[in-house]
Amino acid sequence: MPRVRKGAARAQQRKRILRQARGYFGSKSRHKYQAKIAVRRAGCYAYRDRRARKREMRALWITRITAACKMRGTRYSLFINGLKMSGNNLNRKMLSQIAIEDPKLFDRLVEQAVKASTAVPANSAS
Repeated sequence: MPRVRKGAARAQQRKRILRQARGYFGSKSRHKYQAKIAVRRAGCYAYRDRRARKREMRALWITRITAACKMRGTRYSLFINGLKMSGNNLNRKMLSQIAIEDPKLFDRLVEQAVKASTAVPANSAS
């Protein structure tokens, strides 16, 4: 029986790895061994940073809402708490967009939130 040397399979594997490493600098885009290491490392960073991007965006939205609340004389925590108490279920991304694109609507949301947070609950024992 003849010895099999994986000619086509090895060439396909090399091609696949080098295609994934396209655009890398130097030997990382030309040599299979270096490209394989670089592609694996890039995959780890990509996986990690897809999650980090979500955290960064949420922090950006919170910063924008905080700035908009300060301009209207209230605090972020009171604003969010008031919205929850008033039954308003807008997420932070939408609140950030409203603060930028429709300041009058954001003013009404702030009024509604402040009113709801200062109102005493009916079932409190005081």
